[in-house]
Amino acid sequence: MAMLDYASKLTIYPKDMIREDVERLREMGYSDRGILDINQIVSYFAYVNRIADGLGVELEDFWNKNG
Repeated sequence: MAMLDYASKLTIYPKDMIREDVERLREMGYSDRGILDINQIVSYFAYVNRIADGLGVELEDFWNKNG
């Protein structure tokens, strides 16, 4: 759960990240490399989505279909 909490906080409140957020992941057994990977993946998706939203990119039809 700590990883998802970290990812959510980094996505929604990036300016509120503190050293203890990383330390909590270490305590859960994540390596520094694992923490870096989590951070980069979360940050990359936030970045890409902001680019798409900022340019008005629309979703492909298959994302809008139910089922």
